[in-house]
Amino acid sequence: MRVVIVTESFPPDVNGVAHCALQTARHLVDRGHLPLVVAPATAPGTKADALEAPCPVVRVPSLPLPGYPQVRVALPSRRLAAALTEHRADVVHLASPFVLGVRGMAAAARLGIPAVAVYQTDLAGYARTYMGAGEAAAWRRIRSVHSAADRTLAPSSAALNDLEAHGVPRVRLWQRGVDTVRFRPDHRNEALRRELAPNGELIVGYVGRLAPEKQIELLAGVCGLDGVRVVVVGDGPSHVQLTDALPGAVFLGRRTGDDLARIFASLDLFVHTGPFETFCQTVQEAMASGVPVVAPAAGGPLDLVDHGRTGLLVPPRDADAVRDAVRTLAADPGLRAAYGAAGRATVEGRTWAAIGDQLIAHYEDVLAARRTAVAA
Repeated sequence: MRVVIVTESFPPDVNGVAHCALQTARHLVDRGHLPLVVAPATAPGTKADALEAPCPVVRVPSLPLPGYPQVRVALPSRRLAAALTEHRADVVHLASPFVLGVRGMAAAARLGIPAVAVYQTDLAGYARTYMGAGEAAAWRRIRSVHSAADRTLAPSSAALNDLEAHGVPRVRLWQRGVDTVRFRPDHRNEALRRELAPNGELIVGYVGRLAPEKQIELLAGVCGLDGVRVVVVGDGPSHVQLTDALPGAVFLGRRTGDDLARIFASLDLFVHTGPFETFCQTVQEAMASGVPVVAPAAGGPLDLVDHGRTGLLVPPRDADAVRDAVRTLAADPGLRAAYGAAGRATVEGRTWAAIGDQLIAHYEDVLAARRTAVAA
């Protein structure tokens, strides 16, 4: 099968869309298929080939998003349609279509190529966060883009329900895999723990973008707990504000690969604060690392965290609830150990290979439906 993956982000970018697109390309190659990636060009001076891609990558000219330069927005280019034609694509995979993906959808329609759209970013939530309004307009765009796809894949039950409630047709559930070999409990590192918490504090970690929609400032109350050290991993536009909002927290910047896995496993507790997650991969990585989780009872974490068994779900945007949940688990090492072990057991079967095979089955369903429609 010849697949063109049109993605709004790809490594060396570090985010959920980029990671999922990379894992998808790897799995397709492993299964003997022929993927091609089309993605925005990286910033000047960035080594786009720092991570060896599993397949050819076509880079489309791009500009930084105003106010958020870590995000690149693709410019109109003939390279996209040319890539679809030259690769002789059987199916187009649209990863979180917003700008480049919309053009990919249009090009696929002109060329008569089936398209599978992967919903991954809560644009409506972002509209509320960054503009204070515009949620209805965001849903109109989402509905317009995804209605043109042969199939839309939602990463969680909450996302699927949202899409269907807003009139998006042909939606199916497709979750995400986790690297249970890289992320595992035995990466726990006592030397790192002493460095992060020299007085033996309980280490509470957040991993992800430092951006307004993540609402990381909700950890301020946790910073005030006796015997607790907050560790923040990631970068983004909110970095400066958060260093003021989270007194005493350790900021490690962006970490990846085995370094990130070692940090995850060395935490005592993982806390995610953002209420707009369509999936929340870092929750899965924490669970794979044997670390109990506190997360908002909204979006993707509703599928991932079994409240009272693998972690605790708290009301979204409730700093007191986050603090109280951390306090409860900080006081009970046995409960933390039980939650961590249950979390690891829960995700052990969620490999990228298993999830990737589910994706290929979706491609095959879409291709079969197209053949049936043509024959009719």
